[in-house]
Amino acid sequence: MTKKVLVIIPCYNEEISLPGVIDAIRQLEIIEKYEIIPLVINDCSKDETLSVARSLGIKTIDLSCNLGIGGAVQTGLKYAYLYNFDLAVQMDGDGQHPAVELEKLLQAYEVSAVDIVIGSRFIDKQGFQSSFMRRIGIRYFYFLNKLLTGKPIYDSTSGFRLLGKRAIEAGAFSYPDDYPEPESLVIFSKLGLTIKEIPVLMNSRTGGVSSISNSRSIYYSVKVTLAMIYSYIRKPR
Repeated sequence: MTKKVLVIIPCYNEEISLPGVIDAIRQLEIIEKYEIIPLVINDCSKDETLSVARSLGIKTIDLSCNLGIGGAVQTGLKYAYLYNFDLAVQMDGDGQHPAVELEKLLQAYEVSAVDIVIGSRFIDKQGFQSSFMRRIGIRYFYFLNKLLTGKPIYDSTSGFRLLGKRAIEAGAFSYPDDYPEPESLVIFSKLGLTIKEIPVLMNSRTGGVSSISNSRSIYYSVKVTLAMIYSYIRKPR
């Protein structure tokens, strides 16, 4: 039986890299038992991201205001829940997540039957490893996440992840709004969802600018730490 897979691509000013991302997804013909449908969430881009997505013939949701990565991803999860997709995959629009690596996420899901599969840069330590300062921050969130959830997730900031039906439903109704990846793992863990991390290769971004500059990294770390602790102590909804 063919499974429907929604590839959620949150985009903010990704006109340069988006065509390559979509072309790579369309070449995934080797994955026979899946119907893979990309969905671009245009998060109020100031460049031509919206017109590029439409010119490519891709399903597109154009947000009327900038919601940030969390709001954009949750929009995609709501779409996946509403239209009864079997799986949803979050994939960045900047080219960092090679579409060919999606097959690894699907294989891990089929073998382990977990709710969430995370693609990690840091298990095999191959491919693009991010900047030195980013790796320090990611290592910090590894320890914080392990403290709060008991799960050793080496790349808790990874935005390359697969969600099964239970995780889609959970994320559609409750998802962090800003810098959501580490905090969402706390929420999913409290709901009893199972999580698996597997090694994947990632690239450096092919266009656009990261939303987390070096000057904002301390602010990011403090804000996400407080959000994770709050999600840990409050009752799950």
